[in-house]
Amino acid sequence: MRHQLLRRVQRLVGLVSFVLLLGIGIATMELAGFRWTDLLQLIPSGTFGVLFQREITIISGHAGSDSGAVCLDANGNPAVTEQAVNAAVAERVARRLRRGGASVTIFDEFDPRLELLQSDLLISLHADSCVEASGYKFAYNTRAEVLPFTSKFDTCFAQEYAVITNLPLHVDTITHDMTNYHAFRTIAPTTPAVILEMGFIGGDQALLVEQPETVARGVTESIRCFFQSANPP
Repeated sequence: MRHQLLRRVQRLVGLVSFVLLLGIGIATMELAGFRWTDLLQLIPSGTFGVLFQREITIISGHAGSDSGAVCLDANGNPAVTEQAVNAAVAERVARRLRRGGASVTIFDEFDPRLELLQSDLLISLHADSCVEASGYKFAYNTRAEVLPFTSKFDTCFAQEYAVITNLPLHVDTITHDMTNYHAFRTIAPTTPAVILEMGFIGGDQALLVEQPETVARGVTESIRCFFQSANPP
């Protein structure tokens, strides 16, 4: 017991010492005229990975608006809502991106902050209807300012999301509401944006509801691929 207490005290002392030294170092650099942003520019690109310091916005589909698709159980009672599926994946994607050094904000569907939003990426996460179909689909912002970047998702979703989730691309059901997604028209023209229908709550319910971490990994790796492709070393 005394040994464990001693180790805890040693760790605390070590942490306090580190914080003090860090503070002294920061103060010294500021006195010398350096800023953190200046120092970060001296670090070779890629040192912290492609997600480091990225500003990423996630729309949790239908949040703050409505339930989205509602799937019923055998007795006709609501069993799964799209909004809940979207929220579960959005939170997990945000955690994964933050571990990579990204700054992530989760928005509601019609969040007022979307107005002229400037971000390194906006991704809106949705789930498709309750029909017994399977597959994912997506649409991206095709404005001239961002099309050279957003078109990278054609490859990234195929290489990452499809492989990780084992879902096919369901291209035949891409709708006008996706290609003309409201957020595409609201955000700043220089913000790359994509809407992803992660799968059908009907045919892909086991994946979407029971394996949200797998879905989140597919989304995260697709985003990582996007930044790697858009900004090659």
